[in-house]
Amino acid sequence: MNKVINRLVVACCVVAISLSSQAAIPFFSTDKDEIPSLAPMLDKTTPGIVSISVEGTQVSTQRVPEMFRHFFGGNNEQVQERPFKGLGSGVIIDAKKGYVVTNNHVVDNADDITVKLTDGREFKAKKLGADAQSDIALLKIEPDELTAVPLADSDNLRVGDFVVAVGNPFGIGQTVTSGIVSALGRSGLNIGGYEDFIQTDAAINRGNSGGALVSLRGELVGINTAIFGPNGGNVGIGFAIPSNMMKSLVDQIIEFGEVRRGLLGITGQDIDSGLAEAMNLDVTKGAFVSEVQPDSAAEKGGIQAGDIIIEINGKTIISFQELRAKIASKGAGSELELTILRKGKRKQIDVTLGDATQAVVAAKEIHPALEGAVLTNGKTKQGDSGVVISELQSRSPAARIGLQDGDVIIGVNRKPVDTVIKLRNELEDSKGVIALNIKRGTASIYLVIR
Repeated sequence: MNKVINRLVVACCVVAISLSSQAAIPFFSTDKDEIPSLAPMLDKTTPGIVSISVEGTQVSTQRVPEMFRHFFGGNNEQVQERPFKGLGSGVIIDAKKGYVVTNNHVVDNADDITVKLTDGREFKAKKLGADAQSDIALLKIEPDELTAVPLADSDNLRVGDFVVAVGNPFGIGQTVTSGIVSALGRSGLNIGGYEDFIQTDAAINRGNSGGALVSLRGELVGINTAIFGPNGGNVGIGFAIPSNMMKSLVDQIIEFGEVRRGLLGITGQDIDSGLAEAMNLDVTKGAFVSEVQPDSAAEKGGIQAGDIIIEINGKTIISFQELRAKIASKGAGSELELTILRKGKRKQIDVTLGDATQAVVAAKEIHPALEGAVLTNGKTKQGDSGVVISELQSRSPAARIGLQDGDVIIGVNRKPVDTVIKLRNELEDSKGVIALNIKRGTASIYLVIR
């Protein structure tokens, strides 16, 4: 046992010596008599990470059975209001302007938001804007000798990099845990609408949401957002929103008061072994383009069906979901350089993203029966405008009612719809049974939602 312990100590010393040779990293003391420690870095960083407490009222409706409606004045629904309180974490990203970033789910529906600093000071916060699909919210407090956490370029992260998670788990107070980057570009977790997560084994628990994932330089690389484990406990699998994605979304909120997503205008899928074999492809990673929408940024830039997008601005793309998340976090009008493979040859294409505001939404925001579908303004093959099912999760509620990828919704209860906004309005006005008029290829069909 002593030999094993000695080997571990030696290994730790080797790591410490190797890291301490990187002069740019400030957390190791140059005094040879001191033990290597993260404390110097944390002394500068942790004042920029805050605790957030919220209070609000949650409104819910319940359908009243017909036999009991006379007890409720004949109403079909009973409205209930329940007060709630919650705790989370946040990160100061601009000390002069008092900007604090957290998760949307931490402050969603909150009427009162309080930010508490590590020195005990408390501020009432105003929510400037939020994006439920990426789970980001921006708060503002009055500047008063605040400390901001500097941002890192999260695109430079590599699997194996050391990271530190700081937050307020379980409301017990600021807590620091450490680990490494376990994976990058994680998606398909059904945590949010746009997923491009950093995975880490640094312990993240309830209350850490909205807290900071920082590098050993004390720079913000991610916003902690989710955990993966039984009963919501830490099992060494946590997820964070990359700082670059967060900054792009926050910049849009600051400028417009909302997120105005960029739109490329393609549908596609991940590349798997079956697709690679069928298409005679030499790659196993990237985003396969199955369709380019007319008059879209992709069509204008020269992207074609069958292309494989492998890089954005020189950064490798692993999957279609990662591409979708990165595009969605960019603002409308953003100029990007895409690297594609076309018939085995690399090609650079410049695109200017369109405006996806109100054009692309997760269908569950419109109606629970449509959950699992992504809706996009588009056209049928005959040229009629409608709402395209641009993505569809298998075995989702939307799939169970009979929707298929590529379907175009052109009507609700015999009323025409040609945009996502009109679809939302018609569904909100509809009561009882809903009949969706679908164009599937050349066929016109009806799907019924009860």
